[in-house]
Amino acid sequence: MNLSERIVVAGGSLAGLRSIEAMRREGYAGEIVALCAEAYLPYDRPPLSKQFLKGAWDEDKLALRRQGVEDLEVDWRLGRAAASLDVRSRRVKLADGGSVEYGGLLIATGSRARALPGSEDLARVHVLRGLDDARALRAEIGAGARLVVIGAGFIGMEVAASARELGADVTVVEALEAPLLRGLGRTLGDVVGQRFRDHGVTLHCGASVSGFEGDAHFVAVELADGTRLEADVVVVGIGVVPACDWLADSGLDISNGVRCDATGATGLPDIVAAGDVARWHNPLLGRAVRYEHWTSAVEQSTVAAARLIDSESVEPLVQVPYVWSDQFEMRIAIVGEVADADKMHVCHGALDEERFLALFGRRGKLIGAVGMKRPRPLGACQEGIARGVSFEDAVKANA
Repeated sequence: MNLSERIVVAGGSLAGLRSIEAMRREGYAGEIVALCAEAYLPYDRPPLSKQFLKGAWDEDKLALRRQGVEDLEVDWRLGRAAASLDVRSRRVKLADGGSVEYGGLLIATGSRARALPGSEDLARVHVLRGLDDARALRAEIGAGARLVVIGAGFIGMEVAASARELGADVTVVEALEAPLLRGLGRTLGDVVGQRFRDHGVTLHCGASVSGFEGDAHFVAVELADGTRLEADVVVVGIGVVPACDWLADSGLDISNGVRCDATGATGLPDIVAAGDVARWHNPLLGRAVRYEHWTSAVEQSTVAAARLIDSESVEPLVQVPYVWSDQFEMRIAIVGEVADADKMHVCHGALDEERFLALFGRRGKLIGAVGMKRPRPLGACQEGIARGVSFEDAVKANA
């Protein structure tokens, strides 16, 4: 089978859907088969921890494409997960024992939530990655519920904020010294932490979990310092891992995601990858990076689709990552990377105000920026990072 006959998209994710849309826009007229591990058409995941969890959105509003799905002319195979890849026979084998032959393959199987050892079999311990997770969690969180969130990353803090707005008694446990430390740095992490405390959320930072106890009716979290946190429900939000174990015998490099060049090509003929499962080369950094952001999935899927159907004319993607998060009254938006910064400058407001912009530099270059309700200057910073502007010039431009 050749590429013009059939392309298989493994994964019913955002990246999977956007790649299909891009292929059709580019004029690809062959058959497209989409393998979706879940029993649903592609849906939007960011609202699961916010609007959906709080009951503001119903499930219909989560659909990534509410109209015109039929126009894409896709063979949607829902509830049929990819289990292995046979490159020699050009077949994706499925978990139910079936298989599908491909001419081209786009890998977009996303990621799965990490679990904490000892919590997997406890009914009241949840992760939040997919719609089924969100349904189960929404049924248990409400006014007066005691919630413990383990992990103060974006998912953990969004769940904590949503639950607190619903009237739950919320405690957050984080092993690092401040919330959102990897995404915001220590200073801004402390600012966010204080705002959560102002909303009545209890934070245990620099604390590790030593174990769990529970049954169908309650769960208790034991911390290493002996603290015992009793709860009605626990959410584990300690990150994700790329869903690429099904590719273990394929010959692809899958260390921390499917290794790709800056166009999504994997090194194997007619196979590309995009989204959370992919580790793309970023020309700005000179190395491959796996981004877990909505915007990165969209950008990568468009380029990877073009690379698959028209490999000669695709320009490498230069990525300056962008991610946002809504927590209480805060809309936090980040461009670039801030973790390794050696300088920070606050402008367009102050840290104790509703609006501000924080610039981050390393070795004289602007490497990242964090804004609260400052979209225009943040967008300018994203462009500046792509151009390689100096930290000093960025500070002057935002004086």
